Amino acid sequence: MPAEMIPYTLPEVAAEVQDQRAEAILCEMRSRRSCRSFSDRSVPRALIEKLVAIANTAPSGANRQPWHFVAVDDPEIKRRIREGAEEEERKSYGGRMPREWLDALEPIGTDADKRFLEIAPWLVAIFRVDWEIVGEAKHKSYYPIESVGIASGMFLMACHQVGLATLTHTPSPMRFLREILGRGESEKPFLLIPVGYPAADCVVPDLPKKDVAQVLQWNR
Repeated sequence: MPAEMIPYTLPEVAAEVQDQRAEAILCEMRSRRSCRSFSDRSVPRALIEKLVAIANTAPSGANRQPWHFVAVDDPEIKRRIREGAEEEERKSYGGRMPREWLDALEPIGTDADKRFLEIAPWLVAIFRVDWEIVGEAKHKSYYPIESVGIASGMFLMACHQVGLATLTHTPSPMRFLREILGRGESEKPFLLIPVGYPAADCVVPDLPKKDVAQVLQWNR
């Protein structure tokens, strides 16, 4: 049955204001960095819930909304997640990752030590939902990877906009997350995002982004 249609309008924004807003957002987002050194300063649960609500407005294939967020602040669960992540990371850094990959990571300075997973006040695990049971019917998700990617990006941007640091952590494989957090077989871990404030002595690598001319093509 077709969905009910409702009017859709946007407030008119003058061209010069559009440019000013775009420039302000660009300046803001250029300051975003991946953080691996967190303070244990608390972040209210209500704020995390609002940030997930922002991500939940993302578009998705056939409006299936194929994502599930699990927000963790329990110290024992965070400890177990760290142990699971470090076990996989030791295997990766110890031989599972090819030399080329290790060389690419060298400027960033990462290793198998993931102590930030216990220090950051929140760990937000994002799961990709491949199907759901609705009533007695199995509902398949459409374009779940693309949809969850969009929602994840919106979550990261929302965190930055309210002054919270994040990291897109992807220990691979991440099956341990599904087991620890009690998610079903229809879900696959997509990202593990520590969320909080940077530590007072936090430093990050000064890594340049490609110039927009390198990533943008006009027509053919």
